[in-house]
Amino acid sequence: MNSNFIKRAITGILFVAILVGCILSGTLSFGILFVVISSLTIFEYGQLINNRAEGANVNKFIIMLGGAYLFLAIMAFCIDAADSKIFIPYIVLLLYLMISELYLKKENPLLNWAYSMLSQLYIGLPFALLNVLAFHTDPEYSSVSYNPILPLSIFIFLWLNDTGAYCIGSLIGKHRLFERISPKKSWEGSIGGGVVGIGASFVLAHYFPFLSMWEWAGLALTVVIFGTWGDLTESLLKRQLHVKDSGTILPGHGGLLDRFDSSLMAIPAAVVYLYVLTLL
Repeated sequence: MNSNFIKRAITGILFVAILVGCILSGTLSFGILFVVISSLTIFEYGQLINNRAEGANVNKFIIMLGGAYLFLAIMAFCIDAADSKIFIPYIVLLLYLMISELYLKKENPLLNWAYSMLSQLYIGLPFALLNVLAFHTDPEYSSVSYNPILPLSIFIFLWLNDTGAYCIGSLIGKHRLFERISPKKSWEGSIGGGVVGIGASFVLAHYFPFLSMWEWAGLALTVVIFGTWGDLTESLLKRQLHVKDSGTILPGHGGLLDRFDSSLMAIPAAVVYLYVLTLL
């Protein structure tokens, strides 16, 4: 058996086990996990930009700190441990990123501003928004509860969509979905993956009826569509920077950005979808 396949399989199993275990274990493990993931993903992004984007040089420590703090701030706000003042240090940090370029005399401060802010918008904010999915206020008792199923469902839909798209695309994929950016993706694979993801939503609706069957199906469809765009967005980033993988932290799988690319658009889209449901 191919040694690379074994390495990929072991890494994949450990990755899923850690992610699922930490999300299900409770608030503390959930928070620790995604603070670490957010920080390391932003660090990897910073490495990528500094090594491959001509003329750019971002402060990896500060943008990592920003992502970690944003996650913790939104978490504290969601569990009613802090009010909106919790975001003031984050605003100060963003101001520092802008003002510091006036004094550092780097080659291209405009690029540094752009890539630094992108790290927060593209990576930091989506991970922080997982808190909005995880914590819910009960109006009757004015208490906050932790619901691991909603954040976990995002990853379940993405994993099943990827698996279904790969299997079906390998078998019958002929029509390219977005050849300019990702030549291997096909319409057949994407539709097949979407069907698998939506099929999983009916299972979740049976065991977790806090959303109706059609609300679960709508969430799955939202995650699948925006997850595909998230994947394509990272592919575009890597093409622009002329790299195959975002990093090497996950043996056989590349970097953390490679593994979470789909979720970086799926998470905000899921938050918007669920807010729209509450308005309806």
